[in-house]
Amino acid sequence: MHANLYALGAIALWASLASLGVSLRHVPPFLLTGIALLVGSLLALPFVLKDRRQWRIPASTLLLGVYGLFGFHFLLFIALRHAPPVEANLVNYLWPLFMVVLAPLFLRGVTLRAVHVAAALLGFAGAAIAILGAGSGGNSGQGGGWSWGYLPALASAFIWASYSLLSQRVPAFPTAAIGLFGLVSGLLSLLCHWALEPSVAMSGRDWALIAVMGLGPLGAAFFLWDKALKLGDARQIGILSYLTPLGSTALLMLVSGRALSWSIGLAAAMIIGAAVLGTRTK
Repeated sequence: MHANLYALGAIALWASLASLGVSLRHVPPFLLTGIALLVGSLLALPFVLKDRRQWRIPASTLLLGVYGLFGFHFLLFIALRHAPPVEANLVNYLWPLFMVVLAPLFLRGVTLRAVHVAAALLGFAGAAIAILGAGSGGNSGQGGGWSWGYLPALASAFIWASYSLLSQRVPAFPTAAIGLFGLVSGLLSLLCHWALEPSVAMSGRDWALIAVMGLGPLGAAFFLWDKALKLGDARQIGILSYLTPLGSTALLMLVSGRALSWSIGLAAAMIIGAAVLGTRTK
């Protein structure tokens, strides 16, 4: 039960990411991510100052953390630049499904039942309705059809799912180590900004919103997610994660002044049904 509450806390924070991103869309994405990850890493500082061993982890564990946090965002940003954003975002939200179906391959003693797959597919269908339904009411960027940008979106989804599962396979590490993952990933993102993006001037409002993003969806959410994975069932958490695109899309529509549509209601029913089905299954 505690694991699901931690997961829901992370999901609630991640649901605010799109709305914050819209408010900061004029900030280059690698710059935005780099600063936000560095801000988020500060949440671990009180624990590290109290006990420096919190960040003394094997190099392989640190590489896994950077693989997850940096690799996920790096490939997602490439996808969003080279594929229609709405559709690329939907492909990226295959990661909860990957978490469910890959759990038996990555985790010892975990088996997959048909009901887990059914719940995961129902959740993905709900996410598809939420994202595509919202996208059809506005400008989704480029036209339809195949784009090579879907490949990095798919790879990004696999990275987050595999990171989430593999974090349970490496030697146990304190949750405060997530701050080190964010620190190194943030520095790599700033390096990408320096190499790939133009420099920009930011206002005080920009810095305040970036601080909120760093402390929330790119900070505390990662710590809550780690606690959830340490305590809970990856299959159930993966199914619950479909609440993220639902919440993100609904919040984005509210912030932008658009009325909630029938697609959001249908998606909510499907995703909540999938979550109930998945979390009641052992």
